[in-house]
Amino acid sequence: MAKDGKALVVFFSHAGDNYAVGNIEVGNTKIVADYITEITGAEQFEIVTHKYDGMAYTPLINLAKEETKNGELPEYEGDVDLSGYDTVFIGGPVWWGTYPQVMFTFFKKHADDLKGKTVIPFTTHEGSGLANCVEDVKEAFSGANVTKGFSIYGHEVRTGRAKVEKWLKGLGY
Repeated sequence: MAKDGKALVVFFSHAGDNYAVGNIEVGNTKIVADYITEITGAEQFEIVTHKYDGMAYTPLINLAKEETKNGELPEYEGDVDLSGYDTVFIGGPVWWGTYPQVMFTFFKKHADDLKGKTVIPFTTHEGSGLANCVEDVKEAFSGANVTKGFSIYGHEVRTGRAKVEKWLKGLGY
């Protein structure tokens, strides 16, 4: 069980053609989200859009760049009630300096739902680290206690459970 009440992992992950790891059946961020769930007992909500399904890497990053430039907010499937959670982990890959735009759709929809709650950002990347993700989460959820984030290389996630454990241990899990 989570250290301070009920926890949730909200994430977007991209399977298929990925930089540095090739064509993968399970996205890098999903693997990290699963580690967090296993270690903390948190529940999960995956932000799912089919907009990027089957896209090769180069067309995908070009589309992501356009979405970011234009501030597009792609739709996602389903939703989650955040009221019952004290801690929310928010994770995704870094695309063009921040999270994918579909995550900003979620942020906008839930902008007031995390006031007074602990929000913990995490990213998977291939050299961007946390990029602007922590700042963007702080801006999206201004009333939340946003902690220092965690980032891990996408090509390390399949063998990187110990890094995730060490990070979570540092947070008190």
